[in-house]
Amino acid sequence: MQEDTMTTKLERYIDQGVGREPADIVLKNGRFFDLVTGELVASDIAICGDRIVGTCGTYQSRKEIDISGRIVVPGFIDTHLHIESSLVTPHEFDRCVLPYGVTTVICDPHEIANVLGTEGIRYFLDCSLETIMDIRVQLSSCVPATHLETSGADLPIETLLPFRNHPKVIGLAEFMNFPGVIHKDPVCMAKLEAFQGGHIDGHAPLLRGNDLNGYLAAGIRTEHESTTAEEALEKIRKGMQVLVREGSVSKDLHALMPIITERLSPHLALCTDDRNPLDIAEQGHLDYMIRTAIAHGVEPLAIYRAASISAARAFGLRDRGLVAPGWRADLVVIDSLENCKAEIVFSAGRRVTAELFATRKSVDPVGLDSVKARPINAADFGVPVSEGESSVIGVMPGKIITQHRRYRLPTNGNQTDIDLGNDVIKVAVIERHGKNGNHANGFVQGFGLKKGAIASTVGHDSHNICVVGVNEDDMALAANRLSDINGGFVVVEDGVVTGEIALPIAGLMSLEPYESVRDTLHHLRQAAYALGATLEEPFLQLAFLPLPVIPHLKISDRGLVDVDKFMLIG
Repeated sequence: MQEDTMTTKLERYIDQGVGREPADIVLKNGRFFDLVTGELVASDIAICGDRIVGTCGTYQSRKEIDISGRIVVPGFIDTHLHIESSLVTPHEFDRCVLPYGVTTVICDPHEIANVLGTEGIRYFLDCSLETIMDIRVQLSSCVPATHLETSGADLPIETLLPFRNHPKVIGLAEFMNFPGVIHKDPVCMAKLEAFQGGHIDGHAPLLRGNDLNGYLAAGIRTEHESTTAEEALEKIRKGMQVLVREGSVSKDLHALMPIITERLSPHLALCTDDRNPLDIAEQGHLDYMIRTAIAHGVEPLAIYRAASISAARAFGLRDRGLVAPGWRADLVVIDSLENCKAEIVFSAGRRVTAELFATRKSVDPVGLDSVKARPINAADFGVPVSEGESSVIGVMPGKIITQHRRYRLPTNGNQTDIDLGNDVIKVAVIERHGKNGNHANGFVQGFGLKKGAIASTVGHDSHNICVVGVNEDDMALAANRLSDINGGFVVVEDGVVTGEIALPIAGLMSLEPYESVRDTLHHLRQAAYALGATLEEPFLQLAFLPLPVIPHLKISDRGLVDVDKFMLIG
């Protein structure tokens, strides 16, 4: 059968909207949430192909779906996330998250790009052309994120421009090097200049005052790093769209609820940033944010606007975000506004089913041999005794911000030792891209470990090996095991691997279905708890220790990083 031309598609839209022809699909006997007026409107909803063509009327159809007692809302839009943090491929992420009503995601393939460069970006773009969910891509702006770490790739502006006009590309992804913007670093300036007039996403934790003004003057318009209502309100006043984040580690929803109001909702959107399949299975995705906000007194109109129409407008997606004629038929049929349980989901007019997912074409995985770390032994984790107090990374549960703490630690001969009484254990970052063999050691407080070690090749943003532990032999075993399985997470207790998950795609993503990853993560979490871990998400919290663009103290393969001074201190 010959495909419809745009003219014939438009004619069908018009004829079905007017009612000359039966609609392809009609949702009957329900109500839709009007995000303009805030009313629940009893109405048929007529769909032709990928569009809504009729509301506020009665329609005949070729296929009628009874949604009595249900409410229709626009599909949800996650405005900033790293699919890699779900630990599954874009295809499995699609299958995992779309049934929760998330019909559009705006992703930054920053993690895989830091490992594989343009090969990683190309992989995500290829996947985005095949998924049922509409995956939009922002081009990773900071690879490497800083000069303070060793990344697997380097993406100057010349490598990004060939992707600029790809149909799935929105613009330039989170500009993490905010000091580079403020101080007019030439590499930063070249990227900002190339995307003037397009969309530039921001990343500026705790940035306020005139420094924030300078950052925004570069044309940056959206940002997800606000952790207090005061910070978010300043950014909104200065023209930013604030993306309220609730991920597996960074949980800012409760702190930002005071600004999620009907008045401010046009300037807000929702995002998850980093969320794993276990949390998705146990809690949900953006639907979890919506029902949590409403349960704590947020107006339904405000949070549903932020989840759809406000998000769409912020990123120039002019065809979605309302239940209205002429808009993309991304729809979620829910039980109630308060509970926000997705019962039926439509993506571009297609009802989401297992059969629909089966129509997708596969995309070959990449980066299956990306872990090239040198072998490690226990002696490599020694920290020589130094005068005075030692710098210690202070983990804050539910935050990727860390504190710069100082302790006088015990010694053992000429080595500085851990202090279990104060929950201070060792942390190390090991370069794994096969470039220089760097290895840096330090101390961290807040994991709760009493024995063993945990290690990961997920270490934002350069994704070197990061390991924390009480016992150096266990730390060495955990780090070396990551090379054996081509990346992932490992738990070691008393010389035995007690839990692991292989993430062979760039050391970041599994080849397995999301259900298998979810179940393995549950076992892995229990193995970490058996070591004494007290953090809800010890592996993702571990992954953010090497992130030298988030205050205040971090560690990279080059050493401890004072983020406030943006310099190595040891």
